[in-house]
Amino acid sequence: MNVVQYMEHWAARVEAALDELLPAEHAVPTVIHRAMRYSTLGGGKRLRGVLAVSACAAAGGDPERALPVAAALEMIHAYSLIHDDLPCMDDADLRRGKPSCHKAFGEAMAVLAGDALLTHAFWVLARLPQLSGAAAPTVLAIIDEVAAAAGTGGLIGGQVADLEAEGRAQELSGDELRSIHARKTGALFRASVRTGAMLGEASDDVLAALTRYGEELGLAFQITDDILDVVGDTAAMGKRAGQDQERRKATYPALYGLERARAMAADAIDRACAAVAPLGERGQVLAELVRWLGSRNR
Repeated sequence: MNVVQYMEHWAARVEAALDELLPAEHAVPTVIHRAMRYSTLGGGKRLRGVLAVSACAAAGGDPERALPVAAALEMIHAYSLIHDDLPCMDDADLRRGKPSCHKAFGEAMAVLAGDALLTHAFWVLARLPQLSGAAAPTVLAIIDEVAAAAGTGGLIGGQVADLEAEGRAQELSGDELRSIHARKTGALFRASVRTGAMLGEASDDVLAALTRYGEELGLAFQITDDILDVVGDTAAMGKRAGQDQERRKATYPALYGLERARAMAADAIDRACAAVAPLGERGQVLAELVRWLGSRNR
């Protein structure tokens, strides 16, 4: 398979795991379960989930065992998007080519759907002994990893810093900008790679290499995302282009300009590929994935 076929194959497998592990639409209370499924299923690249299964395979494990972790990570990502889109946050009406959760179900239900997805993700992780055959110490380490990535030292802390930086892009240093996005975006990518590797029983050296890869991939993804907000097409991306500029967000193009931002993304991709080069053939898929990310248009 080429990288696009690989992504499509594993994205479909992650989608199937999500469909199975999310509450059924007809389960009471039905409205919240419909909102959860609406915002999680039927769209998205499933990149965090694909990274988890790919890291498990790179560590020498069975990627199928990582599918429940992949689904949990995608639930957390979906929750973050629901809350990001709220009027009190980024105020976005469109997500993955359809109305945002709060437009479809109302603001109150969108808040609750996000809360429910985050909670349900940890319920899935707690069941990894049954779902993946993982040993209790591994499950505890995975839960610790994901909780840290999703909390105030990771995703939430990055969102806070992102909101506080609105309108101040030119005042920030490069280190401050990187810190914002290493938490808001990068922390969950890092956790995706590390938790997949843990399920694959990675050695310390392999885990360290995959961790460096995840960090550089997260940086490349964020810079590319910032660039697409400037030059991308709303129809292709499934969300409205130009939102970062309208809200005067702290982004890489805002601080460095488009050409420098493109060069920085390319450098991060090169460093990610170098991190997994010692893994030989098992690292090739991960290298192809990060290169594909750098060429995406959505």
